[in-house]
Amino acid sequence: MSKNLEFMLLALEKSRQALPLCRPNPPVGCVIVHKQKVVSEGFTQPPGHHHAEIDAISKLLVPIDECEIYVTLEPCSFQGRTPSCALRLAELKPRHVYVAIEDPHPRNSGEGLRILKDAGVSFTLGIGKQEVENFLTPYLVMS
Repeated sequence: MSKNLEFMLLALEKSRQALPLCRPNPPVGCVIVHKQKVVSEGFTQPPGHHHAEIDAISKLLVPIDECEIYVTLEPCSFQGRTPSCALRLAELKPRHVYVAIEDPHPRNSGEGLRILKDAGVSFTLGIGKQEVENFLTPYLVMS
């Protein structure tokens, strides 16, 4: 198993901890890796509180520009009860972002990834896609 898949599966494990309090938001998990070591983790908090990425970033003690971020779902692109995670990542400029699956939500679908790309933040889509889809699909807004 690749290290990238290993880290994404850790993020998937974190996502399970979001339930049931994160609903109606999807249970998303995030791990932050520095020099091949997990240095922070997070998951979707109850509505109105941190999403997974921001939950993990809030506990980070090393420079984010030296870190890779593994997140099970595309970062949100729009302001809802909380600010956009994609915009925050675009500001902070982590070394690389790994995203398991694109968010099918019509307000996001590809938009979070576009924000990262436009900000020059490199990302990889599809690590652990099948495992994450198997868990996350029942919780996603498809249309």
